[in-house]
Amino acid sequence: MKFIDEATIDIAAGDGGSGCVSFRREKFIPFGGPNGGDGGRGGSVFALADRNLNTLIDYRYARRHEARNGEQGRGSDQFGAAGADIVLRMPVGTIVRDAQSAEIVAELLEHDQKVLLAKGGDGGFGNLHFKSSTNRAPRQKTPGWPGEKKKLALELRVLADVGLLGMPNAGKSTLITAISNAKPKIADYPFTTLHPHLGVVRVGPEQSFVVADIPGLIEGASEGAGLGHLFLRHLQRTRLLLHIVDLVPFDEGVDPVAQARAIVAELKKHDPALHAKPRWLVLNKLDLLPPEERAARVQDFVRRLRWKGPVYEISALAREGLQRLVEEIQQHLSAQQPAATLPDPRFDRHGEPGDHA
Repeated sequence: MKFIDEATIDIAAGDGGSGCVSFRREKFIPFGGPNGGDGGRGGSVFALADRNLNTLIDYRYARRHEARNGEQGRGSDQFGAAGADIVLRMPVGTIVRDAQSAEIVAELLEHDQKVLLAKGGDGGFGNLHFKSSTNRAPRQKTPGWPGEKKKLALELRVLADVGLLGMPNAGKSTLITAISNAKPKIADYPFTTLHPHLGVVRVGPEQSFVVADIPGLIEGASEGAGLGHLFLRHLQRTRLLLHIVDLVPFDEGVDPVAQARAIVAELKKHDPALHAKPRWLVLNKLDLLPPEERAARVQDFVRRLRWKGPVYEISALAREGLQRLVEEIQQHLSAQQPAATLPDPRFDRHGEPGDHA
């Protein structure tokens, strides 16, 4: 399925039904009095968070959503039936904004969270409602109130504990495949990943975390170059970032230090809050280096980058160094306050829960 993380829809709640003017007319009851009922309430439009959805593609093609109007009141003290509500199911992590003002209408962060998007109009009053001791034959009624109508912009931000970022072909997809059961496309050319992938990493009994892989970043991404800038928003809800660096780039003359600095700069330009998140350095593809050269290459890279944070040396393809990385990620996340916005990993649509490497 093609991943869609933005959509624009029009919604309309139902109008309330009009009230009824009616009088009781039966044999031997010449003055039966008013019996016109009120109109029914119009249907409302709700949004419901569903952890079994992972894309907004349904709303790319179905853009108009209207609830039913309430029925008109009838005689014999009969009130009109209320219009049926409609419920729009959306992925957990969806942000609903007013398309004109950009104001946030709702933010769906938990499974089964239900939010009112547009309220249906109330029904009008029938003449039964106006009966009094001084007005015994009222002929007044009121029309139903109109339902709310809105144009909404939907934006999906995936919910994950850990986000992977790096240049194209840094090995992010290989890493998420090695430590989880996600199955992204892997190839030896840039921009293999075209949309975000989620993977559930099982560390032990009742211990797991969710990893998000986004398309690779390049220099100028914050201004729209490449693909990764389109999905940087998906890293904003993560609690830890893993900066994946290809220590042995395929193209000769490419400096991994310059690439790493470019990624950090683009991250800061896009969102300073995202740049301030905890970030670990993961040096990948060490299996391509002779064992006797690895330590010197790593030390030289860290020294030139002037990196002060955690450093992990791995080979995602050969599955070297992954056990320690996964266990320390779990320890770091467990030490923090549990995030109330995390989805239940047992229901991840991107892949069945898998064991860590």
